[in-house]
Amino acid sequence: MNDTAQAKHATNDAAQGGSTNGPRIFTGQLFRVRDGHGWAFTETPPASPPTPVRRPARVAQALALAHRLQAAIDRGDYHDRAELARQLGFTRARVTQLLDLLLLAPDIQERVLDLEAVDGAEPMAERALRGLVRHESWADQRRAWARTL
Repeated sequence: MNDTAQAKHATNDAAQGGSTNGPRIFTGQLFRVRDGHGWAFTETPPASPPTPVRRPARVAQALALAHRLQAAIDRGDYHDRAELARQLGFTRARVTQLLDLLLLAPDIQERVLDLEAVDGAEPMAERALRGLVRHESWADQRRAWARTL
């Protein structure tokens, strides 16, 4: 601090009834916040973070769609998977991929339907589920499921 700044500082302290010597006590609270170029301090607290946005995971939506498509075939709304694909504008391969998810063990299907995406972060990819379907026994599927988590 230069001499003029010290004199000004001493004058301000004297004007406020304080002495120029001894410790100074500050009251209040400062919050560290990001500004455009780095960090700054402010007396007002920063805004609290927004609540996370939750929605069903894409794999849960795909499995739910598979159940609806199979129900439509069972009701007779569609003759077979090929007609279903034509009517909905899907490829036959995509319909097969979706309906193959129904071959998962029932407890795994329940867990998949409970999955949520938080703030757009998907918990798992559908491709990982299709890898589980390749296992024929439900016990093998359960072991593979445990490895994917």
